[in-house]
Amino acid sequence: MSNRVRGLGKGLGALMGSVTGADQLRKPVGYIKDAGSGRPLSEADITRISMDMVEANPFQPRVNFDRESLEELAASIKVLGLIQPITVRRLPSGSYQIISGERRFRACRMAGMTSIPAYVREANDQGMLEMALVENLQRQDLDPIETALSYQRLMEECSLTQDQMAERVGKKRATVANTLRLLKLPVKIQHDLKVGLISSGHAKALLGIDNPEIQERLCDLVITQGLSVRELEAMVRRAAEGDPVPSVRKPASAPLPSFYDQLLSRIGKYFANDISVRRSASGKGAMTIRFASDEEVERFLAALDSAQL
Repeated sequence: MSNRVRGLGKGLGALMGSVTGADQLRKPVGYIKDAGSGRPLSEADITRISMDMVEANPFQPRVNFDRESLEELAASIKVLGLIQPITVRRLPSGSYQIISGERRFRACRMAGMTSIPAYVREANDQGMLEMALVENLQRQDLDPIETALSYQRLMEECSLTQDQMAERVGKKRATVANTLRLLKLPVKIQHDLKVGLISSGHAKALLGIDNPEIQERLCDLVITQGLSVRELEAMVRRAAEGDPVPSVRKPASAPLPSFYDQLLSRIGKYFANDISVRRSASGKGAMTIRFASDEEVERFLAALDSAQL
């Protein structure tokens, strides 16, 4: 595994490394207050909190945190510090719980920071859930299924209507309704959408027919034949009228590039080779790992940490 510093962090390091007194610039600004200092705090204050006093958000709607992007953020934090504070609430125990900013918190921990700047807010469980979900929904990098699940959870657990939901996230009601409809698709299609094998336009087109089996067959055609959304919509209309769905023809000459064998071999040995890869003609795909125990996952993580892969 490569240990090189990627992207933004490297550029910032090169930039700041040439500045006289850069170490002083990296220090927290003077108006940050220390938690536990005894000075009164307002919601406008930024408080410096020990990393050990901060715990994860149990209502976190985000499922996946991309390790490479976390490493890039950690690299930039090492150079300039954390530019945007996280938001937390204070617990009766005296510790703090993240409302928003868990990705930033994880990157700070990777960067070796011992304290983190934060805004401290008052919030009960429902208010915390709502703030966390809305904050994540306002970001641009949630996949469509994560967005739909966040809408659903916010509506169910905060007793919101679709109109109220749309108002909170600044979307049209029709947009919210169409996103929620994605959760009616078979799990396989939801997975293909999450990993980028099909687009949101393809997924919405598949909702034009109710038969899950036909939906999955049409989805496979999109992946194997590279159908456009318009082409898929035409096939959905014909299928809805009773026309048979063409059988899926795998490309005659689409073997996986040789480096996939190396990938499967190096990772598969930690999971009894119970690993598979699906890849479209465009190069998008998904890797599935099946594990038999927590111990297998722990051995794999240990190999990652020791750079044995």
